[in-house]
Amino acid sequence: METITIVGGGIAGLALAAALDPSRFHVTVYEKRPELPTVGNALGMWPNAQRALARLGILDQARAVSPVLGSGSVRNAQGEPWVTVDAGEMFGISRIDLIRLLDGAVPAAVRRVTDAVQSVPADGSLVVGADGVHSMVRRTGWGSATDARLTPYLALRGTLPTPVAPDEVGEYWGRGDLFGMAAARGGSFWYASYRSGLGPYGIDVPSALDQARERFSGHAPAIRRALAAATPEECLVQRLWTVPHLRSYVSGRTVLIGDAAHAMMPTLGRGACESLVDAVTLADLLNNAPQGQEQALRAYNKQRRLRTRAVSVASSALGRVALADRAQPLRDRVLDLARRRNARTAVASGPGR
Repeated sequence: METITIVGGGIAGLALAAALDPSRFHVTVYEKRPELPTVGNALGMWPNAQRALARLGILDQARAVSPVLGSGSVRNAQGEPWVTVDAGEMFGISRIDLIRLLDGAVPAAVRRVTDAVQSVPADGSLVVGADGVHSMVRRTGWGSATDARLTPYLALRGTLPTPVAPDEVGEYWGRGDLFGMAAARGGSFWYASYRSGLGPYGIDVPSALDQARERFSGHAPAIRRALAAATPEECLVQRLWTVPHLRSYVSGRTVLIGDAAHAMMPTLGRGACESLVDAVTLADLLNNAPQGQEQALRAYNKQRRLRTRAVSVASSALGRVALADRAQPLRDRVLDLARRRNARTAVASGPGR
């Protein structure tokens, strides 16, 4: 049997461990976290991610603990809607629930090691870097030029025990900041982002919440209510980092998946989705490789690198629009104009026309 070492037991690493054929591979997962997380944010599951969850056999369980996102609006800072989007069958799952389900889907034959890996194993196994944006595996195999890049933005995410009103769901775009709200199991989920000098490491959560309350003090009442009710215990705060575009996700017998390969701005909500697709794609190619692992790795790189690069570029582009600072007045005028034009079109094409 062939040996596969997965460094990182987050979404990507657990999904890969769950999808690999235990009759073909000895799999070891190294994860420095001794237990599953207890605080997390909601993750929108796009159709490609739902297909990955179905492949792992946990789509029904994921749906059972996750509200359908329904429709939401992109709004200005005062809450006036510009455009309303129907999310269809997309649902938002808590990161805690997703990791719990993935953890439960990992076969018992997979070896688990709780340890912070300091160097890439040199035992001849296939090594998979699933160790996130600050990947040790990437730095070792691809060099320091691929180190994660710090953005100027802070990200706050939290949950509340109270539901969000349907006419308040969506994103609010201000001047250099954004705020979002969505339904979550047993309450609601919120997130915010803006330029901040806090961090980049060891950010004090109460201080970040105080800063956010001041930053959004002139925004829509729904935002102010959410931040007033937020507690440090139910909030995650971090600076946003991205990974530079890599020429390949494969180096010899080492391969990158998830944020280790393509950590991106979260403005499209696709990071976790692409991590799931990475894992299932790589597992299926390895499980069915008629000519060995090298062919599977080449196919994985071909299928996933350009696709994830396109998503990353789109996420960055949307981030520049949503977090526009000096260009905010122009952005708002353009979106106001588009909203009025759409309203006139809807009236002109109404019943009886």
